[in-house]
Amino acid sequence: MTKRNAFYAQSGGVTAVINASACGVIETARAHRGQIGKVFAGRNGILGALREELIDTSKESAKTIAALKHTPSGAFGSCRYKLKNPAQDMSEYERLIEVFKAHNIGYFFYNGGGDSADTCLKVSQLAETMGYPIQAIHIPKTVDNDLPFTDCSPGFGSVAKYVAVSTREASLDVASMCETSTKVFILEVMGRHAGWIAAAGGLAAEQAGDPPHIILFPEIAFDRDKFLKKVERTVKKNGYCVIVASEGAQYKDGTFIADAGATDAFGHKQLGGVAPTLATMIKDALGYKYHWALADYLQRSARHIASATDVEQAYAVGKAAVEYAIAGKSGVMVTIERKPGKRYRWSLGEAPLEHIANVEKKMPRNFISRDGFAITEAAQQYLKPLIAGEDYPPYKNGVPQYVRLKNQLVANKLKTRFSL
Repeated sequence: MTKRNAFYAQSGGVTAVINASACGVIETARAHRGQIGKVFAGRNGILGALREELIDTSKESAKTIAALKHTPSGAFGSCRYKLKNPAQDMSEYERLIEVFKAHNIGYFFYNGGGDSADTCLKVSQLAETMGYPIQAIHIPKTVDNDLPFTDCSPGFGSVAKYVAVSTREASLDVASMCETSTKVFILEVMGRHAGWIAAAGGLAAEQAGDPPHIILFPEIAFDRDKFLKKVERTVKKNGYCVIVASEGAQYKDGTFIADAGATDAFGHKQLGGVAPTLATMIKDALGYKYHWALADYLQRSARHIASATDVEQAYAVGKAAVEYAIAGKSGVMVTIERKPGKRYRWSLGEAPLEHIANVEKKMPRNFISRDGFAITEAAQQYLKPLIAGEDYPPYKNGVPQYVRLKNQLVANKLKTRFSL
């Protein structure tokens, strides 16, 4: 029987290390040529499968694939596209199976967050019911760190490192200028419903009283008066105040401070603007001069300052996905499991996708201080190992060197085309 090929795709917001997972998938598949044929990557995520736009990764040299490990962003293109509910419309799933059959694809590796886990689950279930069994493995990725049943999510550690470093460096800047200039600095970071990234800002502090002085979490209801009093007390005591605010910070009634009034393809609220909103609030109430910054894409693309732990784990989950598939597993997500003990050690495991899809892991209450504005020692112990170590990319002429793939498409075999 002809060896079955594999399909790999990247989904949702990309990270500094998602390509390391791709590297793990491709290199491991090449090492198991007896079981797996070619690895096709979807151009722009799952759309690549629907449109029959399959990138032939065999056209890339071993050196090029290895360079993915230190290259940020999504090398094959990603997308925010949610498949329709199969109970209402099976056409997209029928199309996927049609493409998979045409290209002898028997392995499905989907690299993404919670919505991707849901897609991977549906593919694994429906492929079998439609008479075309395919082994579907979900490869975890999300900067938000909100996937359940895994100790952490690849992509988070590097964002956490970037936020911690940026908070510390910006704090030194503000401290040096506060006597006659800026009194308040606000760094807005990602995190729609979970405050893991904002919490990472707390790693900037070396001792009690160090900035950030205030962290705003989605898990803690925002109280305007309490917040302003804390800002005022901090400025009077230190001369300045540094704030790390999650984009998902919200009032008690669930209204986001920065609700832009729009939604994305997955139905999520479009957020952004919590920092200027808070800055205006402080200026109007207290009159302090302020500056704010939006970490935005910078925080998730900063491969130059990636966490070595994160890079290692990202590669490992990609490698394990292939090994799990070869072992006959399907419908699972590769998980990272923290081992007990003072020294940080981890291993890989798995979790069934039906328990993961559309479930968000939020910050435990014991990770947040009693007043709701800081992280606890328990959070520090959880977070510190995830940002540990440096894994610098190669540099040339003062800038990092990142790989660019050929991304050569295979010839179409189907006459029909898919359109959104």
